[in-house]
Amino acid sequence: MASKPKKKMAKKRPSGRKWSAAVMKRSDAMDLEEGVFKKRTARQIALSLKRSVEHSSRRKSPPFRSAMSMLNFEINRGGKNLSAERRHVLNQAKQELRKVFHRQPATPR
Repeated sequence: MASKPKKKMAKKRPSGRKWSAAVMKRSDAMDLEEGVFKKRTARQIALSLKRSVEHSSRRKSPPFRSAMSMLNFEINRGGKNLSAERRHVLNQAKQELRKVFHRQPATPR
């Protein structure tokens, strides 16, 4: 009798391994202030991002683009775990970031 071929099992990631945490630590995006995304107001977050991006020697894109990219990354990283209040503050930070960089407001879709 011929034996059945064994099915390959999907490999599981070791628990606790988060690719997004590694991106934040080792990315060449830019150097951020400690706790920038934990600040209470959207204005504080936007100003902190602006300071960080202007002083960073690791970014490759223009300052506004790098700052917005990091903010979007944080929002996406939080996903479903972000409270509605926190998501609102981070989305308001996008508007504030546009103001501090003297950019046009986003057009509604």
